[in-house]
Amino acid sequence: MARAARLREEIPIPEFVSVELEGRRLRVKGPKGVVERDFGYARGVLMSKREQVIVLEAHFADRRLKAQFYAIASHIKNMIDGVTRGYRYKLKIVYSHFPVSVRTEGDRVVIENFLGERAPRVAKIVGDVKVTVTKTDVIVEGCDLEAVSQTAANIEQATKIKEFDRRVFVDGIYIYERGYAD
Repeated sequence: MARAARLREEIPIPEFVSVELEGRRLRVKGPKGVVERDFGYARGVLMSKREQVIVLEAHFADRRLKAQFYAIASHIKNMIDGVTRGYRYKLKIVYSHFPVSVRTEGDRVVIENFLGERAPRVAKIVGDVKVTVTKTDVIVEGCDLEAVSQTAANIEQATKIKEFDRRVFVDGIYIYERGYAD
């Protein structure tokens, strides 16, 4: 029988970042923007803020609570990284048969003439994310990692081919680089 663990982690807050903790809702503000997240589902993880540190604690942690604890710690670190450095995903527009045109319209990305289709394909832009389209690239930037990665995945999924052989028809929009915006 495994011993129950007591977990504690202190996450430092950079000097130019402000953190507000209301119950289980965390709001992180920095030079790149604001990220807000609700950790209401984490009943066994105690969160508190002291000076320039966020303290996470869990008592009698079993396997499931340990996984939840470390996932929350990673989310908070990603939030702090996002408001200080930002995130950027780069996607490549690849076509060999029909020239594809990509543009943004409000909160969506419109992909026209993909494989010669008459109806445009549409991908949703999630949250406060900036999408820039150049001739051969689509650049997705923002301070919320989940919104940036979901937007990039939506664009990639919008050009997924089901009926054709992928070795012959390589047309599509593919993620080729991900990292920090700075």
